[in-house]
Amino acid sequence: MELKPIGIIHSPYKNTGEAPHQGYKSEEISQIEVSREFEKGLKDIEGFSHIIIIYWFHESQGHHMLVRTPWDNILHGLFTTRSPHRPCPLGLTVVELVAREKSLLKVKGLDAIDGTPLLDIKPYVLSIDQKLPIKAG
Repeated sequence: MELKPIGIIHSPYKNTGEAPHQGYKSEEISQIEVSREFEKGLKDIEGFSHIIIIYWFHESQGHHMLVRTPWDNILHGLFTTRSPHRPCPLGLTVVELVAREKSLLKVKGLDAIDGTPLLDIKPYVLSIDQKLPIKAG
């Protein structure tokens, strides 16, 4: 299996210690630079208020099957958390699309660090992506 980045994320967070634990808690603007060869794929993206950003936690170092979250001091199974330290370190965040300038997207609510490889972008569609009722741990 081969993953090819389609761009790069530019954010105000230079390291993992600066990034928020969850992107929705941030009002900071990040810029997503989509490679020119994929720019046509952004056609009509301005019609969406929110998009899903999929990226690679490129600084993730190993993983443990039991982890503690920032919210409590209890061990949880890795796959019940949003820890970036995973066997396959994919990140997924729903962000607010603020603006588009050609192949550059300005977004709010992204928790990725500067230089993070961008793997994919999908529109957030309420009727598809929101599932109710939910149970959260």
